[in-house]
Amino acid sequence: MNTAAIETNTVNHPVVPKDQWVARRKALLAREKELTHLRDQIARERRALPWTRVDKNYTFEAPEGRRALADLFEGRRQLLVQHFMFGPDWEQGCPSCSFMADHIEGMNVHLAHRDVTVLVVSRASLAEIERFRQRMGWQFKWVSAHDSDFNYDFGVSFKSQEWAEGKGEVYYNYSVQPFPAEEAPGVSVFYKNDAGEVFHTYSTFGRGVEVMMGTYNMLDLLPKGRDEHNPVYAMDWVRHHDRYEPAPAAKPEAAAGSCCHTQA
Repeated sequence: MNTAAIETNTVNHPVVPKDQWVARRKALLAREKELTHLRDQIARERRALPWTRVDKNYTFEAPEGRRALADLFEGRRQLLVQHFMFGPDWEQGCPSCSFMADHIEGMNVHLAHRDVTVLVVSRASLAEIERFRQRMGWQFKWVSAHDSDFNYDFGVSFKSQEWAEGKGEVYYNYSVQPFPAEEAPGVSVFYKNDAGEVFHTYSTFGRGVEVMMGTYNMLDLLPKGRDEHNPVYAMDWVRHHDRYEPAPAAKPEAAAGSCCHTQA
């Protein structure tokens, strides 16, 4: 099946009797089960990846003072890090990273009961981080790596000279590619054993960070889907949650074929 040819259209959408709908739904269910089993298999392969020891002594500015990476596990063995795009000279954090971070609060208590500490890391100063965190009303732990190699070593920050010399091309998501900024999103996972040794077990970048965006999972269930139309930057609709205008009323639907929706 050519999935590229499947386009969501809510105008004159096919309507069929219930028995035909159930037959089509059961066919889709079989595909959904394939995806579920594939996701389970990939998760097993992810857990089976070898680890690499973190030998560098990374330290961060935290509200309670200078802390080493090993200190930030807060007594747990697993650490999940959101690499949040917030550079030293930025007025505010990235809207898309903020969209990711909006999902942390609801997950945090459940993750803590599965031996997981969630940590957000940016290169902005701690003062700027705290100002923005308070504005957004977030309670999760957020530290500054402004004078550390952490972001550079884990592939989510790029030195200005290198970025300029590469004409915007950087090593990101395990390949050299164009990137429009000197900060990038990512998620990294670390494990600390009983001897206090820290290991890097996994990182994901690009669309891999959608794992933190539960809103997308909900939108993917709906008739209009994500409803994104910008082929260059699909998330151009996202705002900081305190910067949205009141949600508008639905506009009249355009006639089928009156616009072109390019899937990024």
